[in-house]
Amino acid sequence: MSAQPLIRLERLEKAFITEKVETRALHQIDLDIENGEYVCITGPSGCGKSTLLSLLGLLDVPTGGHYYINGFDVSDLNRDERARIRNREIGFVFQSFNLISDLTVEENVLLPLTYRKGMTAADAKARAKAMLDKVEMSHRLDHFPAQLSGGQQQRVAIARSLINEPAMILADEPTGNLDSKNAEIVLDLLRQLHAEGSTICMVTHDPRSVESVARQIEMLDGQIIADTARPVAKVVGR
Repeated sequence: MSAQPLIRLERLEKAFITEKVETRALHQIDLDIENGEYVCITGPSGCGKSTLLSLLGLLDVPTGGHYYINGFDVSDLNRDERARIRNREIGFVFQSFNLISDLTVEENVLLPLTYRKGMTAADAKARAKAMLDKVEMSHRLDHFPAQLSGGQQQRVAIARSLINEPAMILADEPTGNLDSKNAEIVLDLLRQLHAEGSTICMVTHDPRSVESVARQIEMLDGQIIADTARPVAKVVGR
């Protein structure tokens, strides 16, 4: 483990105010995630885990406390600064895949490179092809999302999350819309990526997903109530 964690949260708070009513979603969250860890966040609906993932992904800002990425405080950045760091440092995998229906598989994977300076179109396409090779989807390069199964769409989404070589991958219920066979394929792929050095933080309700990780963080009522090391299931072939 490195002396400085990839992620450090110090007394992180998030409150939502609607019609003069304040709802505290997160309260006094302290958390370190080391480079190369595979962590899952679990807990009942409404416990704050998706809010926490949103803050980790710089999709929202905390109302108190501090959030550090590689020692840099990102708690109070403006929208443009958050977008720049998010594009460079964070890859997202969503339950609903979030592929754009009128773009091909290749074009969807290329999206995070849109604002990447100093990369030629040929280099970008070569990188997209390499990421699709990694998830065994390069043979569908010219297909559209509607022509793919749910499992295939999620693998394309994972390729898209990897295209910028992010510091970490944030996965929000990545198996939530998949049948058991495709869920296992996606989980095996995430295990493979972790074995290759990726840092992964996953929100999940799925017991199969929890079996993939070495560390489980349990939340309740906006707080971390347990942080547990786990035995990890062996990687199986796809």
